[in-house]
Amino acid sequence: MLDHVGLAVADYEKAKAFYEKALKPLGIGVVMEVTPEQTGNVAAAGFGDEQKPYFWIGTGDKPKGGQHVAFVAASRKAVDDFYAEALAAGGRDNGGPGLRPHYHPDYYGAFVFDPDDNNIEAVCHRAE
Repeated sequence: MLDHVGLAVADYEKAKAFYEKALKPLGIGVVMEVTPEQTGNVAAAGFGDEQKPYFWIGTGDKPKGGQHVAFVAASRKAVDDFYAEALAAGGRDNGGPGLRPHYHPDYYGAFVFDPDDNNIEAVCHRAE
């Protein structure tokens, strides 16, 4: 099991604003930030819930894009809202909300590219 995942971003403030808006429907927000002064070289934001950051974005290494991160959604509506908010925040479509029965019959997901071309997904595994 993973404890946390981190992605390097080209524009920290732009990426932070994107994720704050896109992840809000999933109940995920910034719970911790660190400055370059604190770390010695990078600024980073930790997103999570209940004060536990498990998804980090930060400056530092050159972003390469092409990473994939999937977030659990509590409902299909949360997937729909994630997709709408992510697009409104500047994300690009990579597969709108819908069933993906090739994964399993109740797999309902949506995919967007973030500002650094990472494939970000929200998925609900519940039948609704």
